[in-house]
Amino acid sequence: MKNVTFRIGGVHPHDSKLSRDCAIETLPLPQTVYVSMAQHLGAPATPVVAVGDKVKVGQVLAEPAGFISAFVHSPASGTVKSIAPRADIAGKMVTHIEIAVEGDEWAEGIDLSDTLVTEIPADRAAVLEKIKKNGVVGLGGATFPTHVKLNPAPGSKAECLIINGAECEPYLTSDYRIMLERTKEIIVGAAIMQSVLGGCPCVLAIEENKPEAIQAMQKALGELPYTNIRVQQLKKRYPQGGEKQLIDAVMRRQVKSGGLPISVGAVVQNMATALAVYEAVQKNKPLITNTLTVTGDCLPLEKQHNYLFRIGIPLSAIADYAGGVPEGAAKIISGGPMMGKAISNMDAATVKGSSSILYLSYDATKRGETSACIRCGRCSDACPMGLEPFLLNRLTKAGDMEGLEKNAVQDCIECGCCLYSCPANIPLLDRIRQSKVQVMGIMRARAAAAKAAAEAAKAAKQ
Repeated sequence: MKNVTFRIGGVHPHDSKLSRDCAIETLPLPQTVYVSMAQHLGAPATPVVAVGDKVKVGQVLAEPAGFISAFVHSPASGTVKSIAPRADIAGKMVTHIEIAVEGDEWAEGIDLSDTLVTEIPADRAAVLEKIKKNGVVGLGGATFPTHVKLNPAPGSKAECLIINGAECEPYLTSDYRIMLERTKEIIVGAAIMQSVLGGCPCVLAIEENKPEAIQAMQKALGELPYTNIRVQQLKKRYPQGGEKQLIDAVMRRQVKSGGLPISVGAVVQNMATALAVYEAVQKNKPLITNTLTVTGDCLPLEKQHNYLFRIGIPLSAIADYAGGVPEGAAKIISGGPMMGKAISNMDAATVKGSSSILYLSYDATKRGETSACIRCGRCSDACPMGLEPFLLNRLTKAGDMEGLEKNAVQDCIECGCCLYSCPANIPLLDRIRQSKVQVMGIMRARAAAAKAAAEAAKAAKQ
C-alpha cells in the first residue's frame, strides 16, 4: 500500500501515544450531570424540558435553534434541577441543564444490544432524519451537524467520502482505540454515509503509526458486504487530520480560499462520527457518549486511560476517577498539545466533542525566550495553508486589518505549525488567532451590510 500525504507545509512532532494500549473503560455517572446547550457548531439548542421534569437516558432535552444547530439528549435518568448559565472549559457562561442522576433508565426504542446490524436502510430521507433527530455532530473537532454535511446543496456532488482516522495530534488515542474495538460498527456507519451521498467511493484514511488499526479495518472490510470502500495508509505528518490537508493527501485536490470541501467533491467525516452514525441509524441511539483520552507526559503509564464517557460529566469527576491531577502538571488541556485549548475550569462538563484531558509538565509547555524574527522562513515552510506567518505577525502588530485580509489570515486553521517551527519563539499563533477573529468580524459585518443594501434596493424597485 502506497503511503500518501498532503503537499504543503506540515511538521513532525513526536506522537507520544502513551495511552495507545489502554483499552476503553466505561466511566460511571456522577450524582449530577450538566448538559450544555452549546456543544455543536452554530446556534445553541433550545431547552424543551422544565425544572422538576423527570427524564430518561436518550430523551430529548433541547431542540435545534436554527439550520446549523443540533438536538441535545439526556445522558442520565433523573430530575431536572436547574436550567441556567454555567461556565464551560474556557470560562464562558453557557446555558446548561442540570440533572440529578437517579438511575440509568433508557428511553424506549433504543437498542442497547451488541448485535451488529449491517443492512443499510434504503430511504435516504429517513436516514438523514435519524441522524438529525439523534443529535449527531462531527467529532473531529468542529462539531458541525452531520445531517447538514451529508446533504450537499443542489448542484454539488460528493465524489469521495473520506473517513478521517489520522489522529495526528500528539498524545490522543481515543480514535485509535475505537478503530480497534468498534471496527465493524465504524465501517457500517461509513457505508451508511456513503449510501446517503449516492454511493461515492469511501476511503478510510489512517496514519502509518497505527498499523494495528489499518490491519483491523482491512480484515473487517473483507468480512462485510460492502463495496467501493478501501483503507488508505497515510504518512505520519501533522496536521494531516485537517480537512483540507486530508483531501489533498487522498484526492490530490486543493480547496480554494474560502471554499468548502464539497467544492472539490469531498466530504470528510471522523471515525468517531461514523460510529455515532451507526448507533443513530442502526440502534436509534442519540449521541450522548464519546471516547476521551486521559494522558500526559507527567502521568505514569498505569494512569493513562481511554474512557467511554457520557456528556455532562464534570472534568473534575473524571480527573478524580483517574487518580487525580498529577503534581507535575503545569497545564491541563482539552484536546491535543498543538490545537487544544487550556482548561480554565475543571468543573466544566464534557460535551459531544470532548477528546481528552491532557496533563503537560512544565518542561513540555515552557517556551524559550522570544527574540527578533530573523526572516528564516521556517514558519512559511511549515504552514499547511501556504500562508506567511511572519508577515501576518508584522501586519497584526501594525493593526493592518486590510493587509491581513489581503494576505488571507482568515484561512489560518490555527494548527500551531508556525509556532512549533519558529527558532525565535515568537508567539505567532497567539497573535494571528487574535487578528483572525477581528478580520472575520469585519468580513461578516461587510457581508451583512451588503445583504441589507441588496434587500433595500430590491424593496425599492418593488
